[in-house]
Amino acid sequence: VRFEMKQSDKQETEKGAGTDKIAKYCTSHSSIFPPLLLALMATAAFLPPAPVLRPRIPTARYRASPICAAASDAPPPDADTDEGEAPRGGRKDRRRVVRIAWEKLVRWSRSWRSRNRSDVLETTRKVVVLGGGSFGTAMAAQVAAKKPDLEVAMLLRDDLVCRSINDRHVNSKYLSEYSLPENIVATTSASEALAGADFCFHAVPVQFSSSFLGSISSYVDPKLPFISLSKGLELNTLRTMSQIIPLALGNPRQPFIVLSGPSFAVELMEKLPTAMVVASKDKKLASAVQQLLASSNLRISTSSDVTGVEIAGALKNVLAIAAGIVEGMHLGNNCMAALVAQGCSEIRWLATKMGAKPTTLSGLSGSGDIMLTCFVNLSRNRNVGLRLGSGEKLGEILDSMNQVAEGVSTAGAVIALAQKYNVKLPVLTAVARIIDNELTPKRAVMELMNLPQVEEV
Repeated sequence: VRFEMKQSDKQETEKGAGTDKIAKYCTSHSSIFPPLLLALMATAAFLPPAPVLRPRIPTARYRASPICAAASDAPPPDADTDEGEAPRGGRKDRRRVVRIAWEKLVRWSRSWRSRNRSDVLETTRKVVVLGGGSFGTAMAAQVAAKKPDLEVAMLLRDDLVCRSINDRHVNSKYLSEYSLPENIVATTSASEALAGADFCFHAVPVQFSSSFLGSISSYVDPKLPFISLSKGLELNTLRTMSQIIPLALGNPRQPFIVLSGPSFAVELMEKLPTAMVVASKDKKLASAVQQLLASSNLRISTSSDVTGVEIAGALKNVLAIAAGIVEGMHLGNNCMAALVAQGCSEIRWLATKMGAKPTTLSGLSGSGDIMLTCFVNLSRNRNVGLRLGSGEKLGEILDSMNQVAEGVSTAGAVIALAQKYNVKLPVLTAVARIIDNELTPKRAVMELMNLPQVEEV
């Protein structure tokens, strides 16, 4: 039966008015209702009155995260949602927001790549790597794999390693389990290696760099960009590689770039995802090196903060020795976390005094490299600390190693820098005293724990 009611009566009925209004309405319109329906409606008059619905006050049982709410601009969930249960349709909405955000990121990435295509790799004919250690070998392999006809020359001192690379495409001394690209050639001749090079990777340990560079300076083109892979400070002069290279080559305008970040050579050889940063005062040069190195397994960011990248890379090696000592003494995770946090603060204090940007210290070359070096057993500096904490003597440790742990020689230079800039570095100073055999690891821990309780800065 269809009938029309006046709008006012309809609203009152929807608000829960008593059944007497319904009965009166039906009686006044009896001509349109069959007798049976009238009887049913009349009976309704004797039933208990319908309860009046009271407006329900919504309770915020389920509250969306402010981040999600801001991202999706979705309306608040229904009030009757059970606690801990996602609102109906909320999961679909969030999935849609995430999908849209990801699609935007992918579109931006493609657009950026199309706008910033570079011909650096196409125009590069030759790259030279100075030094044949594990990281120099890994970077040579990384660059050589990007372009089969690119000549990558490695300047080495060992004839046997040279023959191994040229004949069997294997560095017999470092990373010998990995095959190298066939376009890598090794030589002991500086003139042969440097002739016609477009880029030069410097992978010689810091303490030997000045004398080595001085011996080959006559073969170096004044415009050849030097990409430093070495991390540390020169012990006697407190210089960084950005100062050592121009002075040793006798060219204050030698183009310079520093490459740093959380990276182990073995993982680069495995082509595992890695992210690093290149820093140079010349933004165009930094961008060129970025394009030269970047690949599907290696992300390269750029920076203009050369000081921040170099100081963070040098000081983290000293902190890694401290982390190894804590591990070797079995002092626990609480102690490890406290030590690394304090060490990060000390690196920040000194680096910012020297002109570094705080954002650099929280990035790849700062926090990223510190985490990798302090917590992973592949770190040479951490292993030195581990063995010191276990009771071994420093001389025995160094004699048993076939690679240089830069933190050992850098520790003394760091303390000299701290005195120069009037900065107190308790943890890094303790490491230097342990290395100088003036303090035992156990005594150093006691002294650090007994320092005054001060406000955190």
